[in-house]
Amino acid sequence: MSLGRALVLFSLTPHPLHTPLAQQLGAESGRLERRDFPDGESYLRINSEVAGKDVLVLVDLVHPNDKYLPLIFLLDTLREFGAASVGVLAPYLSYMRQDIRFNQGEALTSKIFAGALSRHMDYLVTVDPHLHRYHSLDQIYSVPSQVVQGAPALAQWLKGRDNLLLVGPDAESEQWVAGIAGLCGHPYVIGEKQRNGDRDVQIQLPDLSAYAGRTAVMIDDVISSGQTILQCMQALNKAGIAQQECAAVHGIFAESAAQMLLEAGLQALATSNSIAHFSNAIDLSPLLVAPIQQCLQLMPAQKAVNN
Repeated sequence: MSLGRALVLFSLTPHPLHTPLAQQLGAESGRLERRDFPDGESYLRINSEVAGKDVLVLVDLVHPNDKYLPLIFLLDTLREFGAASVGVLAPYLSYMRQDIRFNQGEALTSKIFAGALSRHMDYLVTVDPHLHRYHSLDQIYSVPSQVVQGAPALAQWLKGRDNLLLVGPDAESEQWVAGIAGLCGHPYVIGEKQRNGDRDVQIQLPDLSAYAGRTAVMIDDVISSGQTILQCMQALNKAGIAQQECAAVHGIFAESAAQMLLEAGLQALATSNSIAHFSNAIDLSPLLVAPIQQCLQLMPAQKAVNN
């Protein structure tokens, strides 16, 4: 690193990105002891020297309610023990969907969560957050942030394969899927989605007769319940395209959604290693190194301004 300080990488929970990132960043792996007391309170102990060092905490924030307090305890303890900077790498960033009040009285959880977390860290690096009504993370996070696009990693995974058709489930996915198609050279189509509830989704695809015999690869940024992909599979079946695969950046797979999709006939399922899952086939670590280094280079000047 150009800052002349050592970098220590901690993972709040075991994570597939830890080892490749530590190697590529030349970082020391931080040693951390965590457990819960019988009453559910968290115990946390840092067993690595951090004074005067830059520290990066890796945590995917899927199921955030179980991770938030331990994360805050870790970040504040690192600061107390003299870390030169404390950043967070959240390859999956939660609490982004509630970006407006859809009904009177609702909590604007995205803004509240961002404001609370910002007070405990110096910078944030994340991958494809759900920026729907927000134009950037700067609207809700008060620390420097870097947003990494997962599309190049998915495009690299798709390169070199023949006879594919990329399928985006809805209009929101068009710009994203079009970018991947441009990088890997495959044609794409976009469906129309009607959502009537969390698990009530309908997908309608355009005429696919020109793509008979191709393998359809459904592309999405996040798979949670799997209902969007399941409905897309059914629409592809109606169109006579039986060879179906799926690739996504973030695989949450709530309620055994991955198994449900495979049992429904999905031939292949690939996700990035933003969230640990058996489908991890796409490594994001090469895309994360430069953004992390850029944030670290900002730290001396940024801390001087804040002080």
